[in-house]
Amino acid sequence: MKTTYREAMREAIRDALTTDERVFLMGEDVGRYGGCFGVSLGLLEEFGPERVRDTPLSESAFVGAGIGAAMAGMRPIVEIMTVNFSMLALDQILNNAATLRHMSGGQLGVPLVIRMTTGAGRQLAAQHSHSLEGWYAHIPGLRVLAPATIEDARGMLPSALDDPDPVLIFEHGSLYNMAGELADDAGPVDIDRAAIRRHGRDLTLITYGGTLPTALAAADELAVDGVHAEVIDLRSLRPLDEHTVLESVATTHRAVIVDEGWRSGSLAAEVSARIAEQALYELDAPVRRVCSAEVPMPYAKHLEDAALPQVADIVVAGRAVTG
Repeated sequence: MKTTYREAMREAIRDALTTDERVFLMGEDVGRYGGCFGVSLGLLEEFGPERVRDTPLSESAFVGAGIGAAMAGMRPIVEIMTVNFSMLALDQILNNAATLRHMSGGQLGVPLVIRMTTGAGRQLAAQHSHSLEGWYAHIPGLRVLAPATIEDARGMLPSALDDPDPVLIFEHGSLYNMAGELADDAGPVDIDRAAIRRHGRDLTLITYGGTLPTALAAADELAVDGVHAEVIDLRSLRPLDEHTVLESVATTHRAVIVDEGWRSGSLAAEVSARIAEQALYELDAPVRRVCSAEVPMPYAKHLEDAALPQVADIVVAGRAVTG
């Protein structure tokens, strides 16, 4: 069937609410407004205010309430409007959700799913254009997911709800309108493994989330020059499926990592380090990284474009390691 990323995510939430009475959705404007990005539109009317709960504008409070509900046996889906607002709940996420199983000696679990919109490219300026997935991928006790396709938008949520520990799902804002085909019987997907979105022999392009379409477009352009790039969608940022990455690098002997996060201390730096630690002698060229400029994200469209990884940037990096 034809659908969009947004609609696939909504269908995943609807199915979870229908099949498991422990599941409920809560967050700012998820009810009557239908969610800031329209993901939960219509769910309040379908399931009622007990299952779709509008919350006060206090991320620390409603994430904390979600942690408590999860510990009490519920399966909450908490929506944080955009990733920058998650900073207001960082104490709850880092010091409570991520640590309670460890600090209780395994007696307490927090089966909580937190969804949030991430990324730039929509002229929302410096306060609403962050890509902070790498920050959260730094934290033990969390699983961090980045659905980049319609299939993953539909299938990652049920897999996350089955996880006994907290799961963060980062939905790139540029993907919500992406349209495509989704199987009528689409369901849970494997959230432990990266996916090879394009096969190639000359170069490994490693990316995730909103930069996957950019990387695929760059692979198309490189192919015109006879450079056949393999494109890996990490999908899970913590834990990283390094096996798929290293296996690809062992075949192509070159790697370019595309990451919308800032270069310094980025997820791209972590992936690069793992390649260097475990596959150094497989490389025929240094690993290259294509990241966002080290500036607060500009509002002006031409400056925002200049700050973000673009197809041309990836192509230049790809030609540099294969030339």
